[in-house]
Formats: sequence, C-alpha cells, structure tokens
Amino acid sequence: MAADELQPVYLLTGTDRPKIVRALRRLRDRFPEESIETLTAPPTTGADAVAACNALGLFADGGRLVVVEGVDTWRSVEVESVSAYLADSSPGAVLALWAHEPPKSGALAEVVAKHGQVLAFDVPRPRSPSGWVAGEFKRLGVEVDADAARLLVDIVGDDVLTLASEIEKIATWAAGQPVGTREIEAMAVPAREVEAWAVTDAWGARDLPAAMAACEASLEQREPFSIAVSLASHVGRVRAAQLLAEEGLGAREIAKRLGLRSEFPARKALSHSENYSREELDAAIVRLAELDAAIKGASRLSAELELERAITDVTRARQPTMVVERN
Repeated sequence: MAADELQPVYLLTGTDRPKIVRALRRLRDRFPEESIETLTAPPTTGADAVAACNALGLFADGGRLVVVEGVDTWRSVEVESVSAYLADSSPGAVLALWAHEPPKSGALAEVVAKHGQVLAFDVPRPRSPSGWVAGEFKRLGVEVDADAARLLVDIVGDDVLTLASEIEKIATWAAGQPVGTREIEAMAVPAREVEAWAVTDAWGARDLPAAMAACEASLEQREPFSIAVSLASHVGRVRAAQLLAEEGLGAREIAKRLGLRSEFPARKALSHSENYSREELDAAIVRLAELDAAIKGASRLSAELELERAITDVTRARQPTMVVERN
C-alpha cells in the first residue's frame, strides 16, 4: 500500500488488545519515528489532537501520525472538533484513535467511518463470564463462590485474557484455599491496570531480567507510552508510601491518604519501597520524567528502546561500594 492510500483517520476498538497493538505498529512502521506523536485522553482533547495533526512542520514530506489512546472518554465537543478537522484534514497527517472501551455514543465511529476506517478487534466472550471464572478457579484447584466470581467480573471486566491473568494471580496467592469476595476485593485490579503490574512487580522486586521480560510481553498488549505512565505512577506511589511509613503510618492509613480503593496496593507499595532508598526513588522519578519527554519526541530513538533503557536504569541492582584498605 502506498503512503497516499492511508486514510486520514482510524478508530481502533474492541477487546483484543494484542491485535490492536499490532495494527498500530503496522501503522507506525509507515512513518519516520520522529514524526509520530502519542497522546492519551484525558488530558488530550479533540482540539489537542487536531492541533497535533496540523503541526506537520519539518515532517511534511514524511507525513505525520498522531495516536490518541483512551478516546472512549471523549464527549461530544471532542467529536465535533475532530469532525470539523476531518472536513478539511491536513494532507499527509493520519489520526489514529484508540478506544479502550466501547464509546458511550456512536457519534465518533460515525465520523470516522465517513472520513476513514473503523477497525474493530474482538475476542469471543463466554455466555456467562462469572460461570467461566468459577470454572477456571476450579481448574486451578481453588474454590470460589458465585458472589466472588461475579465481583471479579465487575472489577476486571469480561475480557477473557484479562480475567485469565487475574484468576491465575489470585489462585497462586490462595494456594488451594477458598477465595471469597473479601479476597477478590483486596487483590483484583481494574482492567486498565492489569497489564502494567507485571512490569511494576518486577521493578519492585529489583529483578531486572524479569522486568525486561515483562516489558517485552506488555508491549504485545500496550503502547510504550502507557507502560511508561503506569510505571511512573507506581514509582511515585512507592515513594509516597515510603514517606508516610517513615511517619509511622500503617498500610490501612497509607491507603486512605493515597486514595487507594483497598490496602493491597498500599501493602505492595510498602513492600517495593524496602528495596529502594529515598535517593534511588527520587532518581527514578526524574529518570521516568525524562522517558516521558523522550517518548513524546525529545529523542530520535524508538519509544520501545527508550522504555527498555529507562527500565534498566531504574531497576538495576545497587553497585557494591568499593572499600579501599589503607596501609
């Protein structure tokens, strides 16, 4: 397909995230790395996306790709901005919109279908998600009641891939013991956070090989920018938990102070804080801010490589202090 055959706008939606990520990668491969901009809504608005598309600048000859994740949060004013732009879009600019969830209104899909292409990728869903959850727990040797199975679906959603990941995690923790609503409430993670936990857990354990493997696996599910944002958020939480713990607060109070829905994330943050000094966490926050800038265009390297380099920098083990013996 020649470059001029690309549509000015694409809307990617559905439950099969790996296929969406692969579609985005194929699209990204059509453009020079320096002419690709990745944004997230919120805070990105429709007007912001339009401005990014119009900012061809030095990249006019190679075109420009603007990727906006999370457009399912957009309201009618955002759709109107995009619609007005598409009536007279910038030549060579492609706008790729990723809806993590089905948009509440079909207006955005209608606008995109009129000027470009809607790409829907879905995985089959079981007729009874909670029944499927109970069956999977049973297969793993863990008893779970109906209320707990329904609660897991309510928290995580009915995406089979995401549910399977959460079920395996909880079943491993349960070690054959029954699981009820209390355990589900404490351990289940909302769908959008699940994919990043493997990376943050490996970082928290200071296990660089595991962190790099988790990063590679997560890149099959998510864009580098999303992984970077999740890791930066977690590191900030760990730093905050460490400070509050130094004040003598326990996990329950720390969870309240940080606005967390349960103690589990607070306990995890406290556990991770034991592996890093205050200075190391401060340095990690600065390094991840540099990563954010690099992914947004401050670096000519690919976003994937910048992410891997940053994870290496913030996870690597402490260097042993050399002791010089004096005669």
